[in-house]
Amino acid sequence: MKFAPTLVLSAAILAVSARPLRLARRDVDPNLVPQFGVQPGVNPTGTGDCDGIPNAQGVAIKIPCTCPPDRALFLADLNANVAAGHAVNNTGVIVTFPTDNSQASQLARINAATFTLQNLFGPGVGCPQAATTFGAQAQAIRAGTAAPAPATPAPASVPAPASTSTAASTSGGVDPALVPQFGVQPGVNPTGTGDCDGIPNAQGVAIKIPCTCPPDRALFLADLNANVAAGHAVNNTGVLVTFPTDNSKASQLTRINAATFTLQNLFGPGVGCPQAATTFGAQAQAIQASS
Repeated sequence: MKFAPTLVLSAAILAVSARPLRLARRDVDPNLVPQFGVQPGVNPTGTGDCDGIPNAQGVAIKIPCTCPPDRALFLADLNANVAAGHAVNNTGVIVTFPTDNSQASQLARINAATFTLQNLFGPGVGCPQAATTFGAQAQAIRAGTAAPAPATPAPASVPAPASTSTAASTSGGVDPALVPQFGVQPGVNPTGTGDCDGIPNAQGVAIKIPCTCPPDRALFLADLNANVAAGHAVNNTGVLVTFPTDNSKASQLTRINAATFTLQNLFGPGVGCPQAATTFGAQAQAIQASS
């Protein structure tokens, strides 16, 4: 693994100097943003790699020596992503930052920090989760051993109608009635090259998607259950997956995220179906716009 630390660092410096308004805006309370827990530049190899967190065998995972990034750059990007409701550099990744101390909201903040980190300079171009202790912090939250961060008051909201289903899958604890519907059928208007129609873009033209997308619903639900049981995407362990069952706005958006990440990593890291094979984005926008 070799990187170009000089170019990345230069980009980071330019990004910080070009974004003073984002930092001044302070949309996100910095006290609620998880700390990296890792210092950059530890034990450099001379090829641009340094030590990150240890793997299961206790050996340090190699990360770019420029990671984790400058904290000010990171907070500026996090603010921009939260304001947009998605990763600005990777619009298929939904970002929310609830401020209460519920387990679901704490995990949503970890997710927001992780997605910001991984997409700092472009889609999937940033720092790996191994450049932080975010994974361990998420595990502690799920286990109930993490100290809650100071919360800021959240605006009151009207709960969405409760699901009437009581059936739940036993493998991952996911109630199928809480899993968002795809909203798109596979195989629409095939081009003959493997592409079919997905959702329309901003100009109203259908985005081309693989004709096999969206996938078989049973396969999708099985993968979602496996991911929820593991606490991360089984095929892409850096992507945290949680599936809270209450009807808060944060939990509804977390479920949309869980469905999206499962869809995008069905067969390997980033190997699956695009979000354009569903109406998940529109569903998330509707949730965000609800009172």
